[in-house]
Amino acid sequence: MDSEPATAAERAAWLTLNSVDCLPEGGLERKLATGRSVRVKLGIDPTAPDIHLGFTGVLQKLREFQQLGHTVVLIVGDFTARVGDPSGRSQTRPVLDPDEIDANARTFQAQALKVLDAEPLEVRFNSEWLDMSMAELFRLLRTTTVAQLLERDDFANRFAAREPISVLELLYPLMQGLDSVAVRADVELGGTDQKFNLLLGRDIQREYGQLEQVILTLPLLVGTDGERKMSKSFGNYIGITEPPEEMYGKTLSIPDSALPDWYSLLLGSRPPTELGPRDAKRALARALVERFHGPSAARAAEAQFDAIHVRRELPGELESLEWPADGPTVHLPALLARAFAISTSDGRRALAQGGVRLDGAPVSDGSLDLPVSDIDGRVLQFGKRRFVRVRIVASDDNRDT
Repeated sequence: MDSEPATAAERAAWLTLNSVDCLPEGGLERKLATGRSVRVKLGIDPTAPDIHLGFTGVLQKLREFQQLGHTVVLIVGDFTARVGDPSGRSQTRPVLDPDEIDANARTFQAQALKVLDAEPLEVRFNSEWLDMSMAELFRLLRTTTVAQLLERDDFANRFAAREPISVLELLYPLMQGLDSVAVRADVELGGTDQKFNLLLGRDIQREYGQLEQVILTLPLLVGTDGERKMSKSFGNYIGITEPPEEMYGKTLSIPDSALPDWYSLLLGSRPPTELGPRDAKRALARALVERFHGPSAARAAEAQFDAIHVRRELPGELESLEWPADGPTVHLPALLARAFAISTSDGRRALAQGGVRLDGAPVSDGSLDLPVSDIDGRVLQFGKRRFVRVRIVASDDNRDT
């Protein structure tokens, strides 16, 4: 922003740049014209331990509101995550473990501050008000009809196809609306898939005697698969706290068709016309790593990628992992779990899919246990970009004898 917009109309026009919907028409300008700081709400469910790039566009929009002195209210959906947002879903979401949700929620504020300013900002957890009595739940349920909820495209399509829709899923938009009541939201932001929920929030605020929020929707970022929206649930995302080399490599993996979308939504520009798709991806990857990790990390990530994937070299600096010699063999799924912080089932799956190498050679399918001599001192590779050198050491039992 070269200079701060002077009038309410100019401020509203600036804040709605690159948005899809701003409803009701003229509503944001009227809120801004009051001269008071408006409360701008965004909710994020902690269904994975990191915020992904798809959220950074809406976080950047929140930061623009902050730049004009307005208060951002970031709601961590530690309670709604137990239900799972059905927006854009063709089937019921799996239930997440409450401990996993709580652990993810604790990391979100620090991650959001990679984009947002620390002030003016409120961070709230919706378990504060959604862990409610039956009387309070009945009051919320009276605000909305089943017919209203079935107007949603995803619910309507599943209902027509006779696919199951849980009552919990029907409750999700109501709980999101009650979030707006609890924080007295003036504006709520979300992706285009959130439009129904955001509008329903206006209805619920009205039923609770509050002024209705303005809704502002933003385009959805397509995921690394180039097909579906970026989502933690779909596994096609890049977390903003992922290591620089992971962020760089994953960005290079996106299909060429996704480049215009990624440049527009993440960098606010078009792909450079003088660059082909490969070099445009490299420029994009450098820019993203630099944004979240700094210029030196971006240079190092690119150098490591070229060393490993262009020149077929090992990384210059390798972490070492000490593994106790408890027997003549090493159980590879357990080794992978400890080395790369994955589950043993993920380790077995990677072995079955040929995603594990030792000194660059694929570990044969079905090899769950290898002799200690085949492991000691060798470089274990998981996927394309993760490496560790394994050192076999005497176990505590052997040291005591």
